[in-house]
Amino acid sequence: MDVHRILVGLDGSPREPQVLAAAQDLALRFDSRLLLVRAVSLPPEIPSQVWQDPERALKDYLETEARLGLQRCACTLCEPLQSRYALEVVVATPWEALCLCAQAHEVDLIVIGSHGYGGLNRILGTTAARVVNHALCSVFVVRAPEPRLHRGVPEPSRTVALPSPLR
Repeated sequence: MDVHRILVGLDGSPREPQVLAAAQDLALRFDSRLLLVRAVSLPPEIPSQVWQDPERALKDYLETEARLGLQRCACTLCEPLQSRYALEVVVATPWEALCLCAQAHEVDLIVIGSHGYGGLNRILGTTAARVVNHALCSVFVVRAPEPRLHRGVPEPSRTVALPSPLR
């Protein structure tokens, strides 16, 4: 498998350091370049004329904050990768931004984090699921670490008592 360019989807979440670490490890193993990407999206209730108006600074503010977040991530890259990365902020929904950016830059691999699968996401699909389904390249999904064993005993699971069936 040849992996020359790796797109890393970063979102500022608590899992971001693990996603960046996995991408860094892959880049070192394959001698690849990294493209650190953050999507900026606006809630649908904000009318497009508000963020598209050049007199209003909302879009600029969000893009600037996203770029600063990517720069903070880039500062944590190891020495060999300090000269082998680029930053990109894309205004789009996260899954579309990652897929379009991957295609535009002809990346070989996308590295993203998985997220919890709540009720709404189960119906609509998570960003990770949408990227996996729509990307034209391979996708590496970084899962959250499993709960640690304490002295060989797993953490207690949460159980819910269900009423017995009516007879």
